[in-house]
Amino acid sequence: MGDATGFRYEQRSDGTVVVLHGARKAATLRGPRAAEFLDAVTSEDPQLVMARWTGNYRRGNERTAKAHPRNRA
Repeated sequence: MGDATGFRYEQRSDGTVVVLHGARKAATLRGPRAAEFLDAVTSEDPQLVMARWTGNYRRGNERTAKAHPRNRA
């Protein structure tokens, strides 16, 4: 995986962690998963951890872009 950028996370008072990519919500973590995420994000590269935990944050326009004339081989 290349360098991930543009991720940030917010830890809320109720223990919920919200991971954002740009201005969009990419994941919401609660309970033990939130605690596990916070451990990982403090011990490793935060941007790569957030990219790995969100996984599907890019789904949407890949199929449209694949059919665009400039992307055809």
